[in-house]
Amino acid sequence: QVQLVESGGGLVQPGGSLRLSCAASGSIFTINAMRWYRQAPGKQRELVAVITSSGSTTYADSVKGRFTISRDNAKNTVYLQMNSLKPEDTTVYYCNADVRSIPTMPVRQYWGQGTQVTVSS
Repeated sequence: QVQLVESGGGLVQPGGSLRLSCAASGSIFTINAMRWYRQAPGKQRELVAVITSSGSTTYADSVKGRFTISRDNAKNTVYLQMNSLKPEDTTVYYCNADVRSIPTMPVRQYWGQGTQVTVSS
């Protein structure tokens, strides 16, 4: 089994910054893509950023130039540096990872429990 644990959420003023972390633990052989999603109440889950195992990144248009996704493969951890935060960034952020637990098993997708980000003055 694999667990993803997010941290780093909280309350920040507009224009401020936060750094989210998501650490994977458990039965891990390799981790392929890692992602950050967010979901506001009553809305569909939105893909915020993706980083592949080789470090290629993709961002939602709404966060380009403000958010940066990165990963530390030695720590099985993905980060989301969020700068120039806006009130509309307020919601719960979830991490997601494609994990192969042993070489002969297929890749499975796992989710973290979510961390609240609130941008307000």
